[in-house]
Amino acid sequence: MNECKIINDPVFGFIKIPTGLLLNIVKHPLMQRLTRIKQLGMAPVVYPGAQHTRFQHSLGAFHLMSEAVLSLQQKGVFIFDSEVEAVQAAILMHDIGHGPFSHVLENTLIKGISHEEISLLMMDQINRDMNGELNLAIKIFKNEYPKKFLHQLISSQLDMDRLDYLRRDSFFTGVTEGNIGSARIIKMLNVVDDSLVVESKGIYSIENYLTSRRLMYWQVYLHKTAVGYEKILVNTLLRAKDLIKKGHKLFASPSFAYFLENEVDSDFFNSHPEALEHYIQLDDNDIWSAIKVWQNHEDKILSILAQDLINRKLFKVEIYDSPVSEDSINDYKQKISEKLNINFEDAHYLMSVNTIQKDMYDIHDDQISILSKDGTLRDITEASEILNVELLSKKICKYYFCYHRI
Repeated sequence: MNECKIINDPVFGFIKIPTGLLLNIVKHPLMQRLTRIKQLGMAPVVYPGAQHTRFQHSLGAFHLMSEAVLSLQQKGVFIFDSEVEAVQAAILMHDIGHGPFSHVLENTLIKGISHEEISLLMMDQINRDMNGELNLAIKIFKNEYPKKFLHQLISSQLDMDRLDYLRRDSFFTGVTEGNIGSARIIKMLNVVDDSLVVESKGIYSIENYLTSRRLMYWQVYLHKTAVGYEKILVNTLLRAKDLIKKGHKLFASPSFAYFLENEVDSDFFNSHPEALEHYIQLDDNDIWSAIKVWQNHEDKILSILAQDLINRKLFKVEIYDSPVSEDSINDYKQKISEKLNINFEDAHYLMSVNTIQKDMYDIHDDQISILSKDGTLRDITEASEILNVELLSKKICKYYFCYHRI
């Protein structure tokens, strides 16, 4: 029996990590960095219990992957030990490229390069540190390995990433509607023609999973208060960048300063090796410590935004079914500018207009196939009696107008 380390996880109980390659990944500084990055960014402003980290999520997804692979092997799906270890390694590292408040960062400090691309750069770095032991894991992660179902376990409508974060986020936020039957779904997985399918007995669990996912999006991930809070952070970072461009001095850790001072896009990131080094050094603490200092900055707008963040003075959020008119936006800009005695041009930092859309299931993106007893395959939308395909694939679009309360 291989030796293993045991970690006690509040969601799944004891998680076993075999010594060797997998434990070495867990101990690697790039993985440990995820212990300093919260999984849900700004959501704790609504759900104070949501203090869990990306590291915990990665361990949970690893645990589910181990369960899924074992279950498939018991059904006669042939998976080599080397493939098992590789797919476990890939899911452990799937989120490694996330930055602090990931989606906020992706649109402000870094443009045109996604956390998935950065994850691959970091995986390559760990692979070099481990003398190429991750070659197979990276191949599976990039979907370049012949057994496609292994990649689907990492990234698809039914991947272990989603199964963990829905369970975990539901647990830590206390939003019980998101509590999916991950164990049951995993037991119902099978492989047909190199594709992941769900046995027909598992159809109710999948119906519940899709409904829960929709609820979690609107109740947690796109909750209007969290969205409004996130916009304050976005505008704070944009204002800081603008001030630095105009020659102002701002307190920031060296790595945070690097992204504030440079226009970092995909080309810049790939042509400046130090960009990745600075990114690796960034975590939630860099952002919060700078914001605490910025509260007292001489620039009125930056200090108001920083104080809003620190003292939970949330933007007011109004949600509409149609786009907000230019006139309404300009009226409010005028109000802010007069009330706070700031330039009309700069008043946009104290408000935000956004379109948010989400669909529950994209039939073209990645299907969930249900395996009937007679061996035929049908998409979940055809196999389910309660899921309405029009409703399921309907894109819900909402227009958010957020602004500083005056």
